[in-house]
Amino acid sequence: MSVLSYDEVVLGRRSIRGYLDKPVPRALIEEILTLAMRAPSSMNTQPWHFHVVTGESLNRIRQGNTERILAGEPDSREFRKGNPFAGVHRDRQVEVAKQLFGAMGIARDDAPARQDWVLRGFRQFDAPVCVIVTYDRELSGSDDTAFDCGAVTTALVNAAWSRGLGCVINSQGIMQSPVVREHAGIPDDQVIMKAVALGWPDPEFPANAVVSKRKSVEEAARFVGFD
Repeated sequence: MSVLSYDEVVLGRRSIRGYLDKPVPRALIEEILTLAMRAPSSMNTQPWHFHVVTGESLNRIRQGNTERILAGEPDSREFRKGNPFAGVHRDRQVEVAKQLFGAMGIARDDAPARQDWVLRGFRQFDAPVCVIVTYDRELSGSDDTAFDCGAVTTALVNAAWSRGLGCVINSQGIMQSPVVREHAGIPDDQVIMKAVALGWPDPEFPANAVVSKRKSVEEAARFVGFD
């Protein structure tokens, strides 16, 4: 198997790739979701659903994802992913991957270690909980729906961090959508959008200290009509 491309959303230090082997209480997750669902929603449509998976069901997803990707099964994610990144966007993707590989001591020519690192994403980063974010299929094609799901997912991550948990928003965990749909019990009238690995962060895990570089306000913003 060739080394897979790095595919992960990084929210500054909000991305945690190493977790303690410690369960997360259901009541705490319900509290986090209650906070997250106050996120903005276009005309209050609230298109989101959360499938919170742990235990043997999550282990079956990990196993199925890994087996299928190692067998060369093509990507079957259900949301639109667009064209591969190019230019400055590709540069940023590569830059954060270099930061992570450097923190973990993974050399550029160490293909097995690089591959093993990427496979962590298909295993939901070995977190004790995975939250699968879906939306109502009848809203497919609406950009507002994707915006709303992004907003609620960011709110979920921030709520989790406020309670001492860590998260990784990722696409690798739902690339093999038939596996995820089966073992998470996701109905056909919902589209699988993203996965959020969730658990207690391991402070000793080197990659957890990585802080991704960000554009400055000067690069990202234009101010019009100000003195």
